[in-house]
Amino acid sequence: MRRRLVFVCGVIPALLTAALALGRPAFFARVDDSVYDVLMRSAPTTRPSDHVVIVDVDERSLSTVGQWPWPRDLVGRLIGRLRDMGAATVALDIIFAEADRYGTAEGTAAAPDEVMAETLRDGRVILGYGLTFDPGTPSIGGCVLHPIGLPILHTGEETSDAPFFRATGAVCSLPKLARAAGASGFLNAAPDSDGILRRVPLVAELDGRVYPSLALAAVSAATGARDMALRVSNVNAAVLAVDTRAVPVDARSNLLLRYRGKKRTFPYLSAADILNWHVPVEVVRGRIVFVGTTALGTREVVATPLDTLFAGVEVQATVADNLLQQDFIRKSPLGSTLEGTTVILLGIALAALVARAGVVSGVLGTAIAVVGVWWCAVWLLASQGLFVSPLAPTLGLVSGLSVMTFAKFTVERGRAESAGREKTAAQLLMVQSLLSLTEVRDAETGRHSRRTQQYARLLAEQLATHPGYRDYLTPERIELLSSLAPLHDIGKVGIPDSILNKPGALTTDELTEMRKHPSLGRDVILKAEQRVGVRDDATLAMAKDIVYTHHERWDGTGYPQGLRGTEIPVAGRVMAIVDVYDAAASRSLYRTPMSHEDTVKFILNGKGTHFDPAVVEAFERVAPLLESVTHEDR
Repeated sequence: MRRRLVFVCGVIPALLTAALALGRPAFFARVDDSVYDVLMRSAPTTRPSDHVVIVDVDERSLSTVGQWPWPRDLVGRLIGRLRDMGAATVALDIIFAEADRYGTAEGTAAAPDEVMAETLRDGRVILGYGLTFDPGTPSIGGCVLHPIGLPILHTGEETSDAPFFRATGAVCSLPKLARAAGASGFLNAAPDSDGILRRVPLVAELDGRVYPSLALAAVSAATGARDMALRVSNVNAAVLAVDTRAVPVDARSNLLLRYRGKKRTFPYLSAADILNWHVPVEVVRGRIVFVGTTALGTREVVATPLDTLFAGVEVQATVADNLLQQDFIRKSPLGSTLEGTTVILLGIALAALVARAGVVSGVLGTAIAVVGVWWCAVWLLASQGLFVSPLAPTLGLVSGLSVMTFAKFTVERGRAESAGREKTAAQLLMVQSLLSLTEVRDAETGRHSRRTQQYARLLAEQLATHPGYRDYLTPERIELLSSLAPLHDIGKVGIPDSILNKPGALTTDELTEMRKHPSLGRDVILKAEQRVGVRDDATLAMAKDIVYTHHERWDGTGYPQGLRGTEIPVAGRVMAIVDVYDAAASRSLYRTPMSHEDTVKFILNGKGTHFDPAVVEAFERVAPLLESVTHEDR
């Protein structure tokens, strides 16, 4: 039954975690994104191909050429130089939304915008623009954008949502420039809610038409790709076909980026060096060139899983390189189902292990399984480009182990408490049995033993308020002391009846024989310990203290050992007063019973000689309660 309970407690967290993996609530998705970042940092990175370079309007370019924005004819000259150097495509990560502020182009009467437009007409240039998504923003208006034909094929379940983002407007370059270029792409690459850029859209919709991103447009132009199609598998996965390239995207046509490293992993060329012919032609020939700005005050940076200051133009370069190398990171269409199934299988295996072999084996098994899951996740990401999150299996294993450990602890504690109750019951049975034995020999001795149980409790509770005894006399020890108090005279079963039941005073020899009862009582307990094989039992240790030392005196004149002061155990000091009080006030074995007042005075007179002074002070405070117990028993 206990194994079954532990097993169920291990399976339930696995099922709940599997439900989280399938449902993917917002908090779970956020944690999963962080797991993705850890895997990205753990997996070895792939170096960028030699097909993409970045031309940077950097600090040196501004100091050499002049402040930004440059005259459009100068930008046109930069584009012309790159084209002359054999660039396959020049993609501008720059928006020219306003007319040039300079009057005329250098060396000509034409406007700078006209000069740049003339350069763009020679082709192989992709202009950038930004899409807007705010409700109520005007449509593209005078923007000249370049849509693509994108048939959507549903290879799996049909969905009502469009498999890409729907924009409401655009911030674009001047129409004359866009018409001259003949090609363009959007620059949008919004980070996730935690500020980390993990994915970028490759296509988006605006006013019912589909548009490509800057990187996709640049790669299509450089490779001559003409045919595109979007194959939707389900609500979580799709494939963008670009000629023969199959690009895995999510439900919004986002591509998971495989970053090549931290910032400036791609070759950076200063725009000033291009303008001044300081760059060998071979560095640019045949390559896709992204032109952007990283100079202070002009750059746009984002945080990535590998870097916190990643230039926007390098994001576009990374997308293009992913498309060219085709080493995409993808999620399986069955990713959530696979994670949920893994959680359940591992959870069942762990539950069976803990139920059968225990928590220690479960901890070891969990550690091995978690390490294995994470190692497989890193290997799949690095070698296959497949992201399978280890979050759900890890959460399922850890939560399952925690719940099972708690359940097992609760079960074991219940067993321990049950065993404790059984032990207490056995102790009480032992006390009552021995007490009954003394009653058989002497009824008055039995009644005396029962009264001392109540006296001992009242006196010990009062003594526990004394600073010197507070730590020792815990509620548990007080309970134990009172329950064992009736045993203090069990040694009298070994005293002959002629002495035990003799009326009047005892002779010297009889008194010597009577004083053997503490040793006889201790021997009874010692023999019981030896026969049962019990050692260092706290209950029996206190029982021996009570039986063997309740006739010791504070000044060392007691028996059987002649212990002095604090050599006498606390239990023996308490029983000394309890025994004398009841003997003086309730019995007539050796003398006529004394009144309560005389008994109290007798004990007070023994302070510091017969009794521990602190115990006497506690006795004085509870004496009225002891008198009530005495009258009730008569």
